[in-house]
Amino acid sequence: MTGAIAEDESGFAALTERHRRELHVHCYRMLASFDEAEDAVQETFLRAWRSRERFEGELFRAWLYRIATNVCLDLIRRRSRQVPVLHSFAEVPWLQPYPDRLLDEVAASDDQPDAVVVERETIELAFLAALQVLPPRQRAALIIRDVLGWPATEAASLLETSVAAANSALQRARATMQEHLPARRSKWSAGEPSAEERGLLERFIDAHERCDAAAAVAIASEDIRISMPPDMLLFDGLASVVRLLESAFGENRDGDWRLVPTQANRMPTAASYLRRPGDSEFRAFKFDVLRIEDGAIVEITTFGAGLFPAFGLPPTL
Repeated sequence: MTGAIAEDESGFAALTERHRRELHVHCYRMLASFDEAEDAVQETFLRAWRSRERFEGELFRAWLYRIATNVCLDLIRRRSRQVPVLHSFAEVPWLQPYPDRLLDEVAASDDQPDAVVVERETIELAFLAALQVLPPRQRAALIIRDVLGWPATEAASLLETSVAAANSALQRARATMQEHLPARRSKWSAGEPSAEERGLLERFIDAHERCDAAAAVAIASEDIRISMPPDMLLFDGLASVVRLLESAFGENRDGDWRLVPTQANRMPTAASYLRRPGDSEFRAFKFDVLRIEDGAIVEITTFGAGLFPAFGLPPTL
């Protein structure tokens, strides 16, 4: 292993590439941005190559995680990205969705003893946003211990601190997360959206394609909330959403809609295409990630079309 790292560039590239997706998910949890996680992984591999002679024979995967965590910590400090108080996703403008089809690349590797299982409760948007409230090292400690499941000694080694300091950071992080995460998380399953969620997604798609505001309202909770990262826009409550729907579905709307079901962050998601007047094609426009409780949509997080390729979706229909 050490010889391959020190002398063989192609062998080193093959070793690192095996861990690309799980490192990307790790960086995504740290940064809450799909694109910035990609940049962080590239920087991780570059730093690893440059420092390969200092590799001391620890587990190669743990070594890469150490480098990736430090890359993310550097990015967070440099960009001063920490949310003081989290009221809505609108306060996390860098938040991006993560395609389930790519999460499955990690979850499917059960034949590897160190495989990371991507569970819904640690990849859902609420969890990602809450992480952004934590100071950087607390964020890293919580992800390493509670998400990756590493023991205290390994976490302390990765963070280059004492076990006592790492445990203290973890306890403070857990207390902060408790304040920002709803109790409903305990009821989540670790897989795909439920049959109820899929059914509501179908009704959501049908209402949009028929431009039926009443049908959209019928599946929404009274206290529904819509946020639109990176825009600092927040629509809170059914009354404000009704006005938004009238604009999107009314006679003066921007065009006609076609929606495709997909999944992001283990949540039901609709990818929307818009055909503007005079155009012959429906063009990629946005994602709507749905949070559903008690048979109604309680939250919609709307993202732009930039990640359609990552979801395997075409630019036009």
